[in-house]
Amino acid sequence: MYIPSIIQFLLNKNNKFLLFFLLPTIFYSQSDVDKILKGGEIIVNGLAILKTKKSDSESKTVNNKVVATICVKNKLAEKIAVKFSGKDEAGVAVIKEMVIQNDGKECVFEIPKGIYTYEIVLSNKEVFQKGEYKFEDEITITVKKD
Repeated sequence: MYIPSIIQFLLNKNNKFLLFFLLPTIFYSQSDVDKILKGGEIIVNGLAILKTKKSDSESKTVNNKVVATICVKNKLAEKIAVKFSGKDEAGVAVIKEMVIQNDGKECVFEIPKGIYTYEIVLSNKEVFQKGEYKFEDEITITVKKD
């Protein structure tokens, strides 16, 4: 078994005093455990951030046939009902309805891109506005008196 010459010198009977004081300084660690753990934590968090940014960009490019969110804000004095109806690429009817309180906001998530007819109905069942809109990107529609 190989023992370095310094340790052999310290293991002599006459050098026990030196062995007691010098051995801890020879084997002293250069960095604390806390510093090592903090460094590992920084590396892991950095890799996690890179991974989430990569996955977010991938999901935006893959799902180009769907609009992520369509929001409607109600700036009228009463609640309204909003109905969107249209068709996706396969010809399947898509109907989304929502009730929005006054000074409120509601959103529809992941609706297929396309042309939709919309109808805004007041609480007294009167049609406030009706028309068509082409949804291609995320949008927030504000309903207010002209």
